[in-house]
Amino acid sequence: MTYFTADLHFGYKNILKFRTQFTDVERMDSFILSMWNQKVGDEDEVYILGDLTHQSIDANTTVNYIEKLNGKKHLIVGNHDLHLLKDSKMRHYFKSIDWMKIIKLDDKMLTLSHFPIVEWTDSHRNVGEGKSLHLYGHTHDSKTEGVYEFLKKNYPYALNVGVDINHFEPVTLEECKRNNAAFFHML
Repeated sequence: MTYFTADLHFGYKNILKFRTQFTDVERMDSFILSMWNQKVGDEDEVYILGDLTHQSIDANTTVNYIEKLNGKKHLIVGNHDLHLLKDSKMRHYFKSIDWMKIIKLDDKMLTLSHFPIVEWTDSHRNVGEGKSLHLYGHTHDSKTEGVYEFLKKNYPYALNVGVDINHFEPVTLEECKRNNAAFFHML
């Protein structure tokens, strides 16, 4: 099975200002780890579209989180992952590390990046078919600054895989589509 996720921010205390359902970072981390491992098996592929931890979390602490997560992990670098690239041992923990990646899944072409983008491979050919999708993170569950309305109105084939709108668990492509439809009130 193939799963997608983003913006886990393990160990990052300041994210609790926005994730008010958690009283402390230990509970948040424990919940996210539990949700991940209940769903993901050792042979499953998981694409993490950025911000696994936070730039303030050292590489050794990040490794402790990675080692607890089931599955074969791929990292698409996010703005809070840059510090991980400086540590050469990080390559050992991921099947791949990329700034952006294009994969084929079933009959879909998926462009994976941490940030939402306005154009991606074959996006102009979608015309109601949705054969080319863009998966992203970074925006969490924000409905401010115009990004939410812009994406809702203009980009039905761009899907947020961040944990904040996907029940704090990695999601399949179909689960992601349903969760995005609910988040963008398109059901």
